[in-house]
Amino acid sequence: MGARDTTASPPKPPSNSHWGAFSHYTTCFLRFGYTHTSVSSQRRKSRKAHFSAPSGLKRKLMSGHLSSELRDKYECRSIPVRNGDTVKIKRGACKGKEGKITEVYRRRWCIYIEKVTKSKVNGQETKIPIHPSNVEVTVLRLDKSRKALLARKKRSASGQQKMNRMD
Repeated sequence: MGARDTTASPPKPPSNSHWGAFSHYTTCFLRFGYTHTSVSSQRRKSRKAHFSAPSGLKRKLMSGHLSSELRDKYECRSIPVRNGDTVKIKRGACKGKEGKITEVYRRRWCIYIEKVTKSKVNGQETKIPIHPSNVEVTVLRLDKSRKALLARKKRSASGQQKMNRMD
């Protein structure tokens, strides 16, 4: 074994290439409807990218459908769920219940809704986790950033309609 060379450059930090690939994949797929060639279609790798996604991407992935009235009003099908939105549960054991979102738990991929609880054996009430894809947003909590997001989506939807008419 030789002596360690002190003039060599320090080792590179580990690359997080699956983050970049996943974010590019979602961007390409959501915008253009095609996948990137460098993104794997292996189930194992796509599941890893999905479940180890950073919080910002999880926000987008944890979206719920809008009700038909909101869909007509904002010309948008789905939107990332937030605290304060009123939702109706469409699937699962709690189907039909309605309430405000009290917590969006990105780490567990679920949301908690007020008045959607179960009682434990010892008498305590515990919140039931619901996946955002199983709810329909009936009332939006609007603020400046949410209005800007809806305006952007409306613009892009109208642009797509123009392109469809040209075809």
